[in-house]
Amino acid sequence: MTIQIRKTILQVETTLIEGGKAAPQPLKLFSALAVVKNPWARRGFVEDLKPEIHAAAPVLGELLTKMIIDAVGSGEAVEGYGKAAVVGLDGEIEHASALIHTLRFGNHYRQAVGAKSYLAFCNTRGPANAPVMIPLMDKNDEGRRSHYLTIHTAIPDAPAADEIVVALGASIGGRPHHRIGDRYQDLKDLGQDVSNPAGV
Repeated sequence: MTIQIRKTILQVETTLIEGGKAAPQPLKLFSALAVVKNPWARRGFVEDLKPEIHAAAPVLGELLTKMIIDAVGSGEAVEGYGKAAVVGLDGEIEHASALIHTLRFGNHYRQAVGAKSYLAFCNTRGPANAPVMIPLMDKNDEGRRSHYLTIHTAIPDAPAADEIVVALGASIGGRPHHRIGDRYQDLKDLGQDVSNPAGV
């Protein structure tokens, strides 16, 4: 099976002013999206998704990672990162999940940016022009709240009912005027540790 890619989209958003105040460093958000044919659509309930995952996920991981790195300029420059998928109405949430929740997809991106954190994610179902929400977090520090960001975009003609939108996101910088601290101070104040943040 060869994955059918209908189109790709690359977006760059630069925030210069936030809250009426100039950003000390502009926040740059990058998103790379691919609109692909859902290989499981209209086939009824498919028990084993692995053949299509193994065929499609590495291709999409490599393609979208290259788009992000080419746009940003280097893997080192990426600070925040995340992934998302939106399946069309003839598909299951599991189909969206299948293409992004596999190391065959995510490891292309992790290795390219030298990341230690897990990839933040969102998987949803919707019609054409459905919101594509790509949550981001610091690639090396899950508790660095300044880099808790979400890229919000949409594609007017995708996903079609038998398609899936697959996306990667990146940031250079965090929220321009972040001032809510980080989780480590919370843990200290609560007398808890990183290995047991809920104190249970």
